[in-house]
Amino acid sequence: MSKVTVVGAGNVGATCANVLAFNEVADEVVMLDVKEGVSEGKAMDMMQTAQLLGFDTKVVGCTNDYAKTANSDVIVITSGIPRKPGMTREELVGVNAGIVKTVAENALKHSPKAILVIISNPMDTMTYLALKELGLPKNRIIGMGGALDSSRFKYFLSQALGCNANEVEGLVIGGHGDTTMIPLTRFATYKGLPVTNFLSEEKLAEVAKSTMVGGATLTGLLGTSAWYAPGAAGAFVVESIIHNQGKMVPCSVYLEGEYGEKDICCGVPVILGRNGIEKIVELPLNDTEKEAFKASAAAVRKVNAGLKL
Repeated sequence: MSKVTVVGAGNVGATCANVLAFNEVADEVVMLDVKEGVSEGKAMDMMQTAQLLGFDTKVVGCTNDYAKTANSDVIVITSGIPRKPGMTREELVGVNAGIVKTVAENALKHSPKAILVIISNPMDTMTYLALKELGLPKNRIIGMGGALDSSRFKYFLSQALGCNANEVEGLVIGGHGDTTMIPLTRFATYKGLPVTNFLSEEKLAEVAKSTMVGGATLTGLLGTSAWYAPGAAGAFVVESIIHNQGKMVPCSVYLEGEYGEKDICCGVPVILGRNGIEKIVELPLNDTEKEAFKASAAAVRKVNAGLKL
């Protein structure tokens, strides 16, 4: 029996739980929230689609009852306040740090062997906080951001190419921030061919810029943080772990010398499996990309400095 807990039944958490259920990633998905009735209502709503959509996953909602999350294989943390128009992810650090630490500690009391997937913003800093405060090995603490950023990158590439997004490959490394993401246009491909064969340098720069502000663009349009893609990205990471898929996924992970950085959580490609992070993949970056990663890590460290560890 496989079990996943999603802490936070807001837009992102509920979407993540819904995708997990629809794709039958786990036998049971538990949603936990602090607001009375919200997770219970959303779980019931989802379960009433089971006959229509043909899934067998059991979805359970609860209000602050961590006992119901016991023996989870993966715990997804989406708790915290979302962005509003004009806000950066980094501005959320003070409020969300306390929330993330508290819910992670409570969830781990009932699922001490669980792998944590962090979605709460600022995601790199919240991943670092979890690593430093919870005493778990680094392979069990994973920040989701790179999976989402790479999905947005592939969307913008497909729009520029006028092609199906499933025929495009691309990676985003670095911090999960509007100025810290590094879309690796040099490595991007369309049907296995470099996108540089099809798109000009100027167009690729435009794609990279759109990717970096992708979240802010949606926040401006929606009046709050996006949720469909973030929730689905979280579910994608969970599925890669639960089903031991061995997929290479950009995630925020603790670095100990990889990419020339230490004591920081930042987005790099990793192999995901039943142990969480099975391997960190080091790409052959050129000098420009190395400098960009160094600058990105420095910006993440600046945000980390605001934590009270």
